[in-house]
Amino acid sequence: MQRDDDIQPENLHGNVFLIGPMGVGKTTVGRNLARALRRPFYDSDKEIQAQTGVDIPTIFEFEGEAGFRDREAAMIERLSAERDIVLATGGGAVLRAENRRLLAARGMVVFLNASLNELLRRTRNDSNRPLLQTANPRTRLEQILRERTPIYRELADIELTTDGRRGKQIVPRICRLLAERDPL
Repeated sequence: MQRDDDIQPENLHGNVFLIGPMGVGKTTVGRNLARALRRPFYDSDKEIQAQTGVDIPTIFEFEGEAGFRDREAAMIERLSAERDIVLATGGGAVLRAENRRLLAARGMVVFLNASLNELLRRTRNDSNRPLLQTANPRTRLEQILRERTPIYRELADIELTTDGRRGKQIVPRICRLLAERDPL
């Protein structure tokens, strides 16, 4: 088995798609991973915001979750068609079968996971999480995790836990696991 520091990340090829719940660190890990792999990084939520000129809560307010999911599906279709990118998806992107099909067919899917308490800690002061703007964010997040975790696991080629780790610590492990699945 290769050690993490033996991997030549720039020799790994193909798309890498990060999935997982809100607050797990997909954007942070994705940026660092893209830097290590020397390829473009995209965050589907940020791309939607750039395209619309408004933040995600505003889209939810005017179009509802269904309207946002339509925009998300179109963005995932467009971005996943790119070559040799790293893409951080929104937490709910896996809810649509069409998104799951595209992600599975067009790259390696990495499920970043974290404990409920860690996710709550990371999201507690973030007003850009419309699904958690509720009287009881813990209950809502538990519900989301119950619904989505089996989908994340089924779709993932690789699963890693981010509890107690920084994005830069996770990247070498992802690179090693990618290399094991796609030998250099």
